[in-house]
Amino acid sequence: MNIDQKPLAVNPNILEMEYAVRGPIPQRAAELEKQGRAIIPCHIGNPQALGQTPITYLRQVLALVEEPSKISRERQLKALFEENPYSDLREEDFISEEILALSEDILAKSVTGMGAYTASKGHFFIREAIADFINQRDGYESSTGICADPENIFLTSGASQGVKFVIDLLIAKENDGIMIPIPQYPLYSASIKKAGGVQVNYYPDEERGWIFNRQILEEAFLSAKKDKVNVKGIVVINPGNPTGAVLDEQSMIDVIEFAQEHQLMIIADEVYQENIYQGKFLSFAKVLGTGRVPLISLHSISKGFFGECGHRGGYLELRNPPKIEDSSLDFADLLNKQASVSLCSSTPGQVLTYLMVKPPTENSNSYKRYIEEKNKILDDLHEKAVMVREAFSEMDGMECFGETGALYLFPRINGLPEGTIDFDYCMALLEKTGLCTVNGSGFGQREGTHHLRIAFLPPKELLAQVLPEWIKFHNQYVSK
Repeated sequence: MNIDQKPLAVNPNILEMEYAVRGPIPQRAAELEKQGRAIIPCHIGNPQALGQTPITYLRQVLALVEEPSKISRERQLKALFEENPYSDLREEDFISEEILALSEDILAKSVTGMGAYTASKGHFFIREAIADFINQRDGYESSTGICADPENIFLTSGASQGVKFVIDLLIAKENDGIMIPIPQYPLYSASIKKAGGVQVNYYPDEERGWIFNRQILEEAFLSAKKDKVNVKGIVVINPGNPTGAVLDEQSMIDVIEFAQEHQLMIIADEVYQENIYQGKFLSFAKVLGTGRVPLISLHSISKGFFGECGHRGGYLELRNPPKIEDSSLDFADLLNKQASVSLCSSTPGQVLTYLMVKPPTENSNSYKRYIEEKNKILDDLHEKAVMVREAFSEMDGMECFGETGALYLFPRINGLPEGTIDFDYCMALLEKTGLCTVNGSGFGQREGTHHLRIAFLPPKELLAQVLPEWIKFHNQYVSK
């Protein structure tokens, strides 16, 4: 007897969750690609998908620790080369001894190799290296008493896992809310929705370069309070995603003082800290100093100049962990519990995170190549951003505010034909030119405005081809 299967009831929060970066426009791009269309995927910060070459230092070490027999084999081959005066090989054709020794050191410290689970927080020697990296970056010495603590560092499968850990803990009741900047990376809105909490929007000032002040934060907080929302944290993305904007120090001070007054946790998404093309990165940990505000800082191997998105590595650092209500535990204890349920993050991701915070030393053989590769990637990114921004100046009604940071530009599209929105524009742009972007409404925006986000990742030669097509498309579209 056949009985129809009744519809399945599922978590309504997941059913309603949205994630525009993988939404209808990228889905349509995938369909067009199957039909043989050439697609330029600028909807997501995925550098190696658009031809960015992996950093040699990272991949050499990763290959050796994944297959340790290659370490001795490399030494044997090099010995044979040195014994053969007629070989046309050169010293640089072999992996350097320091890379071989570093790989052996990683394997020795990990003890169990790459295929075994690690401690839930990740290997301790890697967490120590991350703490050293943070302290050096921020100029802290051990005598200051405000150094990073390896025990409050958690290795994660990309920064996204750390975000979910924190939001899942903060949202205890359905009226618990977290403040997020609008526009925002939809990981935050989706994670808050999944956890059953309330998204509380605050709006950085677009025309002043997406910066904000205390008044902007207070207005959002008071509006939420009137709606009986219990605000528990504030997210800050610096450099910004999707805007690419870089926060000034005063905005950071305003966030810290605001969080202190209202007893909020700061969630500082700092995964683009290497993607500042003018000036120097300033971390929230540095600005916080000896302040007692609870602070989560996130970093990742996916961005910067590494672009190792698929290897899923990153870390979460916690400062000033708050005590937990009706418990002897603190926030760090509960993060550890979550990490334990996940068993551990990806071991290749952990090793690459270690190499991210522990680059070759200046007197090493690998240093010159590493710096050359790093500078080439970052210089190319900046040049490509300039190319795209210059193209905007030839598009009627297109405006782009703020410094260039991260991997994105978020221009405002003025003068769309009546009855159309930025989603329609981006879909038409895809159909006409093959350029896949994300509509601004997928990130949130002030009512009545329209934007798009583009990742400036394609090779310069490809941008040189597609940008004139985009300019032509745009000016025809807005003149309808």
